[in-house]
Amino acid sequence: MRAGFVPAHENSGNNEPAHENPGLLTLFPPLGKISGMTDVHSDVMDDADFDTILSRNIDFSGILNFEKPFLIRGRLSGDIIAKGILVVDEGAVVEANINTSRVIIRGSVKGDVIASEKVEVTITGKLIGNVTAPEIFMETGCHFSGRCTMTEKKI
Repeated sequence: MRAGFVPAHENSGNNEPAHENPGLLTLFPPLGKISGMTDVHSDVMDDADFDTILSRNIDFSGILNFEKPFLIRGRLSGDIIAKGILVVDEGAVVEANINTSRVIIRGSVKGDVIASEKVEVTITGKLIGNVTAPEIFMETGCHFSGRCTMTEKKI
């Protein structure tokens, strides 16, 4: 969900000003007025969509480079420098700085994350570190501790 300001009278759902001052801006619509919105916009991916899967029983340490979709279910420490999609699955533990095109975090990541396209943190995800990307989605209930910087999307 992208943050933005919407005139309060556009949030009311009934085209009536929500406040005496129709020019007043609110950050969030009133509770109960949200419909058809989702917090995280990750595509559904199954094992067949990944070129490589780091299994739950694998503990990898070092520098990871890849270009095709990569799924981590185990433990990884070091650095990740890639061009493909990275998914950190539920139960996975990553202690690394990550630089890739797109990251979906369902497990635990400790380290800074830089993505050229998008970073998504689901309700089961935990990110301790700074995140930099043009699009950042954080599902309600996820854990995030760090700084968030949204960059210009490259066309």
